[in-house]
Amino acid sequence: MLYSPTPLHIPDGFLSLIVSIVCWIITALTLGLAISKTDKSLGEKQVPLMGVMAAFIFAAQMINFPIAGGTSGHLLGGALAAIVLGPWPAMLVMTAVVMVQGLLFQDGGLLVMGANILNMGLLTSAIGYGLYRSVLGGSRRMKLSVAGLAAWLSVMAGALATSLQLWLSGTSQLQVVIPAMLGVHALIGLGEALITVAALTFIFQTRPDLLNESSKSAKGGRGWVVAGALISLAVVLLSPFASADPDGLNRVASDLGFIQTARTGHGPLAGYTISFLDSVSVSRIIAGTIGVIVVGAIIVLIGRSMQTRKA
Repeated sequence: MLYSPTPLHIPDGFLSLIVSIVCWIITALTLGLAISKTDKSLGEKQVPLMGVMAAFIFAAQMINFPIAGGTSGHLLGGALAAIVLGPWPAMLVMTAVVMVQGLLFQDGGLLVMGANILNMGLLTSAIGYGLYRSVLGGSRRMKLSVAGLAAWLSVMAGALATSLQLWLSGTSQLQVVIPAMLGVHALIGLGEALITVAALTFIFQTRPDLLNESSKSAKGGRGWVVAGALISLAVVLLSPFASADPDGLNRVASDLGFIQTARTGHGPLAGYTISFLDSVSVSRIIAGTIGVIVVGAIIVLIGRSMQTRKA
């Protein structure tokens, strides 16, 4: 089924001004800590891997997979990024992904971007790594099992946070929005868990040293980074065949009657398409490729600037 452009993240209009500002404050404080922690521990070989991870998560989020009831889901990726990179670099990676999605592709509002970063990037990274670190000395099977659980819980945490924000904004009643959001995201979380476990299984088989806690500052390898970049671009090629069904938040908003409050932006890359191209598929692939390059480059530049400042 060919994709029809629909915002995947919270759009402007769903949250009140006060809730949006509070989310921005929490996000800014957390990111300040993440920058400080990453700056102290960032190794030279870790920077390219952060760029590849950002590119892959951006590409993977373009692939909506169908779930029950005419609804779709997509990868968040925070747990995966935190397990591979550590929690603080993962937060920076997820922030770059969400910001590029909002600024270039109008996927999620600008006023509520702080909430989207908090829900999709900061919470997911913290929960993913917090659970996974408890089994760092365990077997590979144990690690994969806990990683899957962490990925599922990260999706549920993001859905719960979004529900609370919608309630505090007066958009929906708490006793209505929480069951609706958690119900649909429980299924989406299963997809998150499967993708996370599959990605980690691939890493265990090809570069198990990347998942070794003792080597957090000595990662990378040019060949592996190139392979990761090519995988990200290959995922973009599949994006025209993503599910056209609304994602979990849009489905809940439609069912509960507040979808009409959404305010979506307009621009040359809005909806992951290029407005002057006639072919939707070609347009989406080119737009996705631009996004992959931009988000990867942003993370690499941030990492390099940290290293330059330290030097």
